[in-house]
Amino acid sequence: MTQTIAIANQKGGVGKTTTVINLGVALAQMKKKTLVVDLDPQGALSAGLGININGVEHTVYDLLMNPDELPVNRAIYPAQTYLDLIPADNHLAAAEIELIPELRRELVLRGVLEPLDGWYDFILIDCPPSLGLLTINAFCASDGVIVPLQTEYLAMRVLRDLLDNIVRIKERLNPELELTGILATMYSTGTIHSREVLEEIRAVFGDKVFDIVVHKSIRFAEASLANRAMTDFASNHKGAKAYQKLAKKLIGQDSDESD
Repeated sequence: MTQTIAIANQKGGVGKTTTVINLGVALAQMKKKTLVVDLDPQGALSAGLGININGVEHTVYDLLMNPDELPVNRAIYPAQTYLDLIPADNHLAAAEIELIPELRRELVLRGVLEPLDGWYDFILIDCPPSLGLLTINAFCASDGVIVPLQTEYLAMRVLRDLLDNIVRIKERLNPELELTGILATMYSTGTIHSREVLEEIRAVFGDKVFDIVVHKSIRFAEASLANRAMTDFASNHKGAKAYQKLAKKLIGQDSDESD
């Protein structure tokens, strides 16, 4: 059975796409057949995996607009061994408006991905930085949500709205949805601010916070520039090891390594 996880936070720049890329590659390196879905009109996930969006015939937008006519496999492209991608481009920005008149519009993505159940071990969905219809579609198609949270107080302010939204989706549309965990990202080593925020997150949300911290590093930008995941670009870097540890946790092979 496929485990489908949305990576979401309505605040931009907190590491959602970085998490999808590195977690996806880490799972693939563990020989877990993984599909990543770019649900952000900015298409950063597609670009980050080195996919030339101008060279693809179909994107997730086409699947959402023609769910009964276009088979999902027509929009799946290989990224690397064990890792596939459904790409996105800026046409996706129109989808939230164009889906409004559709019946059961919140469930379109679920219907698109249903034929893939059992084919992949994991499906990871990169959500846009909003709580709009695209993110709701991702929540309705998923079993769990991972929330990357930048260790800054401003990032914490929007967390409660996101968690409330997850609860509402679970109650009204998708009873299978659970919070998989909160992932601390962009942690600045040695700063009191980051340490205090991390301590507060753990005090408030307890075991819903992963015992994994992704430290801020210029190496992530260097990996992005090379269109590669940190887990592939610099596999021994502490940032890569954090995502490798998260991948092991998802497949039930918890690591005892410290953060």
